[in-house]
Amino acid sequence: MRSTSSRPGFLRRRALQGLTSLLLAVGLSAGGVLTAAPAGADEIGQAPTPANIIGNGSFGVASTGIGNPSGFGGGQAYYPTTPGTYPVIAVVPGYLSYWSSMSWIGPRLASWGYVVVGIETNTIYDQPASRGTQLRSALNWAVNSSPSAVRSRVDANRQGVAGWSMGGGGSLEALKADTSGRIKAAVPIAPWNGDKSWPEVSEPVAIVGGQSDSVAPVGSHSIPFYNSLPGQKAYVELSGADHFFVNRDNAHLSWMLVSWFKRYLNNDARFTSYTCGFDDAGVPGVSSFRTNAC
Repeated sequence: MRSTSSRPGFLRRRALQGLTSLLLAVGLSAGGVLTAAPAGADEIGQAPTPANIIGNGSFGVASTGIGNPSGFGGGQAYYPTTPGTYPVIAVVPGYLSYWSSMSWIGPRLASWGYVVVGIETNTIYDQPASRGTQLRSALNWAVNSSPSAVRSRVDANRQGVAGWSMGGGGSLEALKADTSGRIKAAVPIAPWNGDKSWPEVSEPVAIVGGQSDSVAPVGSHSIPFYNSLPGQKAYVELSGADHFFVNRDNAHLSWMLVSWFKRYLNNDARFTSYTCGFDDAGVPGVSSFRTNAC
């Protein structure tokens, strides 16, 4: 496990990592060194930089409303306009909240090469277990029942989940309940759940918490969740952030969402250093970072 250090030079280190990634990707013709991409890697879209990973990717994005689906309350689907197949990610809001409270995440992820289902819950009072079930229903909708423009772009074998507050707790519930093996990764955001221990969840999980969250305090939610997870995992804590940091475009959350799903849904090694790059005091706004995956 690694935690926040006081080492300076984040930008210098990131530039060196970017150069290293480039050299590994293309090889050194003079020296004959060539590192192949991992088996099954899907390196699509632009390569990451510290500047672009906090914003939109290189894909154009279209969207469509979701009316009367089975198992969840509707919402909005976003997808790349470029034909092809892409991993699919379902994202759910929190207690008393609607998709509009975090809807910037939909086009953000879609622009990096994902089909995204931003869902409305059956009721705004639904608990985490129900939100987890609805996440799985939303993924099933994308694979089997969505309009052809969406369905034709979905890679059913590469699925991810994310959620905020009780929706973050729901993303862990979705992984716990999944028996298909198709849900490969999750990013719970300021997660809340009455269950504090998740030894059943072995898939890669990145948790993003707020240091000053009084609704789902990290000491009784995010950190115990992280500690209990047996698989590859990361925890990013945003300095001074309350429970509602997801309600507006957030650079650090964008960084982790994009890099985590790229690494674990696409097996894209270009993003590996970005999932590991929060352990430097030179990263403004991060009060703590832990991981066993770097």
